[in-house]
Amino acid sequence: MYKTLYDSWMAASLDDPDLKPELESIGQDDAAIQDRFAVALQFGTAGLRGVIGAGTNRMNVYVVRQATQGLANWVKTQGGTQTVAISYDSRNKSALFSKTAAEVLAANGIKVRIYSALMPVPALSFATRYYHCNAGIMVTASHNPAKYNGYKAYGPDGCQMTDEAADIVYAEIQKTDVLTGAKTMAFEEGIASGLIEYVGQDCIDALYAAIEARAIRPGICKTAGLKLVYSPLNGSGLVPVTHVLADIGIEDITIVPEQKDPDGNFPTCPYPNPEIYEALRLGLELAEKTGADLMLATDPDADRVGIAVRCKDGSYELLSGNEVGVLLLDYICAGRTEQGTMPANPVVCKSIVSTPLADAVAAHYGVECRNVLTGFKWIGDQIAKLEADGQVERFIFGFEESYGYLAGPYVRDKDAVVGSMLICEMAAYYRAQGSSIKEELERIYKEYGRYLNKVDSFEFPGLSGMDKMAEIMANLRKNPPTAFAGHKVAKIADYKKPEETGLPAANVLIYTLENGATVVVRPSGTEPKIKTYFTTLGKDLAEAEAQKEALAAAVKPLLA
Repeated sequence: MYKTLYDSWMAASLDDPDLKPELESIGQDDAAIQDRFAVALQFGTAGLRGVIGAGTNRMNVYVVRQATQGLANWVKTQGGTQTVAISYDSRNKSALFSKTAAEVLAANGIKVRIYSALMPVPALSFATRYYHCNAGIMVTASHNPAKYNGYKAYGPDGCQMTDEAADIVYAEIQKTDVLTGAKTMAFEEGIASGLIEYVGQDCIDALYAAIEARAIRPGICKTAGLKLVYSPLNGSGLVPVTHVLADIGIEDITIVPEQKDPDGNFPTCPYPNPEIYEALRLGLELAEKTGADLMLATDPDADRVGIAVRCKDGSYELLSGNEVGVLLLDYICAGRTEQGTMPANPVVCKSIVSTPLADAVAAHYGVECRNVLTGFKWIGDQIAKLEADGQVERFIFGFEESYGYLAGPYVRDKDAVVGSMLICEMAAYYRAQGSSIKEELERIYKEYGRYLNKVDSFEFPGLSGMDKMAEIMANLRKNPPTAFAGHKVAKIADYKKPEETGLPAANVLIYTLENGATVVVRPSGTEPKIKTYFTTLGKDLAEAEAQKEALAAAVKPLLA
């Protein structure tokens, strides 16, 4: 079967000149042909993600056309404006794939609003809502290595597509021949006919205004003299982040020169991920050189932001996503209470794998903390529920431990632009108070206990990787561990059982131990990885770290 598919691609006259040489180069390599054609990239609620190249198991214009024809078939049943918004980041072929999607939609009579230059995930979510679209498409592979690209599909609320809609789209994709099944028209023809329009400046200005309206203490940055180093990691964050920071009064911004311009090869780091030290190394070196108060880095699609803060001795410390999430939560709650802008019955949301320290901080301020499944769409889902009840202003903040933050309901996905703005505002305010982000973090730990949250990843590459992951999860359910590192398991929450958790079914196991520590085991939905999340609580960092190491050693054999 895969050989036949390979032959049909070889026989076709392919639009993208990069594809034929790749196919010719693997003509005698059965394993390489099998890898590209034995399976197709699966379309799910996260859309598509894969290595760029030729074949059904790769990201290319044909796979994008097929996916977009499936999406178009669904949109045609939805009534409404019959419009789809499109944005893209700096990855290789992102601009091509976004135009390809626009061409298919236009050929199907569906109107398109596409950004004229790369813009981040929050901009796509915003445009989808601003133009009352039926759907949105973001061409990105987030923080994956340079060889990847992807296609994220959004629903009319600007949130990632629901399972039900994604299932319908996937069924339509399967009916569509990958090489010839999609309708298409030339991009210029779509523009001339009015079916394809660029996103207007009014929409972009409205996005910036919505972000800046989330300031807790407007004007505080104008007089703080904050010194900042920023890296967009060769992605889409440069224009929106620097625009908003300039608007709030931050003038002393040094951009990491090697990571300033959009570049899908990400030449300075193999993983353009603000969670990883190597991606931030150049920014840290520049911060030390310039004596910056703060260093920020956003990932290629600018929905996540990582930071390093200056310590009293002049060194810099990277903060985790959990730490920044808790700091922002504390800053927003304290600031809005003080300013008299806190809504009645405020709500914050976080993922079940994020730190329980946030629950404690929220409780301190009398704020309801809702724990949801991993994936920001579940936070978006909570905002939608509040909106449906006419109470959307109750939502003040949401975060995930993987460096994703959102303050306010103007978009339905994580937003590194508002995250960057509030982190800078927080730094400026604490500086004006004679304190710092680092000192405030220590205050929080002193007040609530020394929580430690660490994530380990286990990779399962190759065609059999997903089967191996499924086998491990099945075995953990069949033979549940009774203890880890000498600590008895007090409770197991299996999120495949919604009747027990009250949340939609998900392939996650959470073990709560008698000493209060938690171990979470979760296969990634987008990569061949099982992630383990450890939360420990000690009298100091050393004790919390020792507990984590012991738990990690106990878990490792179960995932071998």
